[in-house]
Amino acid sequence: MHADDQVGEGVSVDLAEFLRSADENRPVKIVPSVCDVCGGRVFTVFVDDVAGGAGRVCTGCGGCAFLADSEEIWEEADPGVAGCPCGGEEFETAVAFSLGRDGSVRWVTIGLRCRKDGAVGVYADWKIDYGPTDHLLTMT
Repeated sequence: MHADDQVGEGVSVDLAEFLRSADENRPVKIVPSVCDVCGGRVFTVFVDDVAGGAGRVCTGCGGCAFLADSEEIWEEADPGVAGCPCGGEEFETAVAFSLGRDGSVRWVTIGLRCRKDGAVGVYADWKIDYGPTDHLLTMT
């Protein structure tokens, strides 16, 4: 872990460590996805790993949300349901924001932990090339 890393409460250790190892030694802020409607933490996740975007649907209440700035590209995206090799499609979801020297977000990485077998992986990531970026840190 980098000295400046921040991991939000509720992110499993194995998912946080995996997301950290996927970064290129920049400080990261790792934020768990929590449903705004019911507080749920298990989701079906839709990703477009080509355009770079993701959205989630709470398995508890059906509440939907885009992750980071995904809504901006969603009309042009071709998302698919994220799936684990074990066949699982329900995930703990966390977003890792790679931070530049000035503290702005430079990269978004979507990490998922399968609820069926515990496998972790990066399902989408994309570069942020605009500013300001503070608003992204709450869009998980």
